[in-house]
Amino acid sequence: MHTFNRNPGAAKVRRRNLSRHEQPAPFPMNRPALYFDHAATTPLRPEALDAMRPHLGGVFGNPSSAHRWGRQARAALDEARAECARAVGAEPAEIAFVRGGTEADNMAVLGRAAVALAAGERPRTVATTIEHPAVREACDEVAARGGESVQVEVDRVGELDEDALAGALSRGACVLSVMWVNNEVGTVLPVERVAGRARAAGVVVHSDAVQAVGKVPVDFGRAGLDLASMTAHKIGGPRGVGLLYRRRGVELAPLLFGGGQERRLRPGTEDVAGAVGLAKALTLAVAEQAAEAERLAAERDRLQTAIVDALPATRVFGAEGERAPHLLNLGFPGLDAATLVMAFDLAGVAVSGGSACASGSTTTSPVLRALYGDGAEGLASVRFSLGRTTTSAEVSEAARRTVEIVTRASALVGAGAV
Repeated sequence: MHTFNRNPGAAKVRRRNLSRHEQPAPFPMNRPALYFDHAATTPLRPEALDAMRPHLGGVFGNPSSAHRWGRQARAALDEARAECARAVGAEPAEIAFVRGGTEADNMAVLGRAAVALAAGERPRTVATTIEHPAVREACDEVAARGGESVQVEVDRVGELDEDALAGALSRGACVLSVMWVNNEVGTVLPVERVAGRARAAGVVVHSDAVQAVGKVPVDFGRAGLDLASMTAHKIGGPRGVGLLYRRRGVELAPLLFGGGQERRLRPGTEDVAGAVGLAKALTLAVAEQAAEAERLAAERDRLQTAIVDALPATRVFGAEGERAPHLLNLGFPGLDAATLVMAFDLAGVAVSGGSACASGSTTTSPVLRALYGDGAEGLASVRFSLGRTTTSAEVSEAARRTVEIVTRASALVGAGAV
């Protein structure tokens, strides 16, 4: 059941790639580089690096060892776990350190499916149509192995199709996954309300909070979540480490075997340095969240206004409802997203054509198709994402270069982006 218009009458715009001879002339490379891809990854915070340094050298023990070197590493790991728990509204025993958001999402979905199988049930997952590929493809894998995957549509303001959600919950499921903030357009979903409905129906609820932590207020316990995922490198922490929140008492089967680490959810010697860096970055991101959200939203809106005023044919994706402060997704008619992102790179501006985990794809994003239907066709979607290091001067310059890039590209292909 649809709760929004699909805009079936939207005009189709012819689009073609530029040939090698039609590529825009290189932009001067003496201009400062502008990084507007913080949703893909962020620079490591100096505070996180400083916290990690001892564990990259002198403090090298295995946390599972009983000797003093091991106990020293275990103490650091335990303190990092406690810091993370305080930051996200959890108990230390509810935090498992993992490799990142993608692994945590897979552990939540596939781990719950394994629980259903062990109970002799056919696993059934429910997720929204705008989930990150880590959730969407994990649900597809459950279906490919003989289970069932159900999708619930989301409208442009972030509301789930109530009838579809009620029907899905009434039939039961091993897990319901609802992301907190969409990684492409920034739409904020009503996680707490949906979690309440899932819990009332006896369904375990998971949320991918990767783009939410540090950008909107996040409290896993207060939200009523059973499982939640986040990663360090989106908030100024190191790559290759994240956490999975599992509410006390929620049954979850491991995907890997061979050790009892992380309460048997994630066996293998723990990355103490990574956990310490995650804890420091997470603590700072949560402490700064309110002030940073206000600043980033103002800069994001200023960037949006400057571009749309100069290029009135631009489509703004995700602005219909509550939107995370750091994300801006714009659609430019008649252009190719991959080519346009390359043009931005040549101009010294880092942007994305969508989810960094789906890079290389030249088709319309499944998220944009789910939210806008035919209204997303014929538009080159470019995601700008701001972060802690983004300055007002960089926003002004990014707007100016964007207008220049799109105007030149449109002139070459005869598109209507200007």
